[in-house]
Amino acid sequence: MPQPDRPPALASGAQDPVCGMPVAADSPFSAAYAGQTWHFCSEKCQLKFKADPERYATPTLPQTQTQTPAPATTGNEYSCPMHPEVRQRGPGICPKCGMSLEPVLPELEQAENPELRDFARRFWWSLPLTLIVTLLAMGGHALNLFHGTTQNWVELVLTTPVVLWAGWPFYVRGARSVIQRSPNMWALIGLGTAAAYLYSLAATLAPGVFPATFRLDGRIGVYFEAAAVIISLTLLGQMLELKARAQTSAAIKSLLGLAPKTARRIDADGSETDIPLSHVHSGDTLRVRPGEKVPVDGRVLQGESAVDESMLTGEPLPVMKRIGDSLIGATLNTHGSLVMQAQKIGAATMLAQIVQMVVQAQRSKAPMQRLADVIAGYFVLVVIAIAGLTLLGWGLWGPQPSWVFGLINAVAVLIIACPCALGLATPMSVMVATGKAAGSGVLFRDAAAIENLRKIDILIVDKTGTLTEGHPAFHSVEPAPGFTAGEVLRLAASLDQGSEHPLAHAIVEQARASGLALSTPEGFASVSGIGVRGLVEGHRVLLGNTALMAEAGVATAALQARAEQLRSDGTSIMYLAVDDRLAGLLAVADPIKPTSKLAVERLQAKGVRVIMATGDGLTSARAVARQLGIEEVHGEVKPQDKERLAASLQARGHRVAMAGDGINDAPALARADVGIAMGTGTDVAMNSAQITLVKGDLLGILRARSLSLAAVRNMHQNLVFAFVYNALGIPLAAGLLYPLTGQLLSPLIAALAMSVSSASVVFNALRLRHARIE
Repeated sequence: MPQPDRPPALASGAQDPVCGMPVAADSPFSAAYAGQTWHFCSEKCQLKFKADPERYATPTLPQTQTQTPAPATTGNEYSCPMHPEVRQRGPGICPKCGMSLEPVLPELEQAENPELRDFARRFWWSLPLTLIVTLLAMGGHALNLFHGTTQNWVELVLTTPVVLWAGWPFYVRGARSVIQRSPNMWALIGLGTAAAYLYSLAATLAPGVFPATFRLDGRIGVYFEAAAVIISLTLLGQMLELKARAQTSAAIKSLLGLAPKTARRIDADGSETDIPLSHVHSGDTLRVRPGEKVPVDGRVLQGESAVDESMLTGEPLPVMKRIGDSLIGATLNTHGSLVMQAQKIGAATMLAQIVQMVVQAQRSKAPMQRLADVIAGYFVLVVIAIAGLTLLGWGLWGPQPSWVFGLINAVAVLIIACPCALGLATPMSVMVATGKAAGSGVLFRDAAAIENLRKIDILIVDKTGTLTEGHPAFHSVEPAPGFTAGEVLRLAASLDQGSEHPLAHAIVEQARASGLALSTPEGFASVSGIGVRGLVEGHRVLLGNTALMAEAGVATAALQARAEQLRSDGTSIMYLAVDDRLAGLLAVADPIKPTSKLAVERLQAKGVRVIMATGDGLTSARAVARQLGIEEVHGEVKPQDKERLAASLQARGHRVAMAGDGINDAPALARADVGIAMGTGTDVAMNSAQITLVKGDLLGILRARSLSLAAVRNMHQNLVFAFVYNALGIPLAAGLLYPLTGQLLSPLIAALAMSVSSASVVFNALRLRHARIE
């Protein structure tokens, strides 16, 4: 069936009761039940409904009823870049800092920022008025264009639209911050410009009420140009900042753009149809032609091709995929045709999880930000107090016209001290750094991980799946007296059918390849990361390392010599016990990853001590460690032992990172200062870690550490700049250097400096996009 050029119109209130997707009004898939007609997005959902209609026919309102449409809202959540805890549905203003909220998840075809469009309109319409007022203030009297107070009235007429219309958003935000007892930069700008404008307004309307000390050259001086220029420069600064901030979401947009829009589904009758990606279901059979992107996560059913995974894993070379191999959605099929089975769709795909982790990290706060937040909390009140003291100090003790000098300097203090640069210092660095890391196959869960990774001096690594491939191959089986090799393999494989461990998969695959008939285990259980147990054909069966055997009281001396010989070759050994009697051992070899040795060497060269901690036997662990140059090895350790090892190292003052991929690594990943999970491992490991290496390659730790150093250095630069800027700017604006230099800081220059400071922090953070990482 050919696809329409436009998306089909959706039926009002129609929703697929099986999958929850919107249903087109002309959908050919429908079913009658309980006196109603139900519509479906696909034949698969239709068949599921017909098989069990009572399960799915429970919506709040029948599909055929007319529902009252909900208010139009954006489906995306919005958050403040300075205060990520502030979130709401749809755009708005942050109640804490007054900044415009931004989409947490940017859209690919996102329209121009409405705040940017509004500020640009106000800026360009008011700019001519501001320029005219400024020129009049600077040279109107010298040119004798007006007589008496006429110039004041002309400036009032020209300035009023700039202040009351162009600057209106500033006053609204400033007033809101005062009402909510959270004064911010907008309160300072609003207070400063309002003071200059109201003073000038009073001087124009009622000059006689001012004392003689306020007169300059026979007239009351007005500062309409100061209010107008401050507002115009603030609008310009906000425009520059908004444009720069928009670039920080470029990484997420590039990730979102990786996903294809459609998939080619192979139906049961063999026909092929192009469908929207949202209509793909788990279990669907899909075709991926040469040059097309893999639509969702799944596995190869037919065909062979090299797939370019560099966009997600950072692996530069295409990876050959054959029958049974896994595929990652959004990767590129280079030359061969593949038939695949969809396994993970929507939010369950690797691409969706990467995007969510990047979003979560970008909206988290770095520990360094806490200092800035504490300071900013009192900053505005302190600045207002300094401005008040500046006004009084100049008015009471300054040269004539003292109160005019006091007013101008107080306004300059209010404007130059805006804390925007201080608030943006670390969030902008975090957003850029996490985006760049995602493009290199490194996912930071939060900003704290970025800040802490550079401090680690010890890295604890698991062996299987971390240093090694994690796809072991069966090596050999050694039966104990009274058992045969085939019987040992069959019983072990029968029990291991319930395990997800890579070693178990190797044993099961070997048994099936040998044509052995496997039995279904009962009461299967994993024993604290040292083995598994269960009932097979009525017998109590244990499979694990020597620790499990010792715990069960099973003697292993009969096969100890052979086990040590196999371990010295780098294989992993598992003992099998049947009814508390040793039945034999199985050896599985797990090749070392090609990059592990280089990663260990580079980490050690940078002062990071690498320690191996594994549940495998000590002899096989040492064999792998010798090849990699790792000196300290802990073998046959339980999950709690790994956690205790991390805790003991921390107690001695070390900063510890843990890298692992299995469920048994989760406690240590959570305990470590920085937990690093292999993206090829289990969901439990990734949920316990702060960093995920998409490719599962230890070289990713080097990239992550390098980026951590660059990001924290960038944060320091931003914070130092913001602190120094305010430390120098406030005294200068208050006129403390006037006795030495005879110069005062004009509010116009203060406004320009304030805008430039905020924009410079953002642009400095954007430099991280070009930072060189290993």
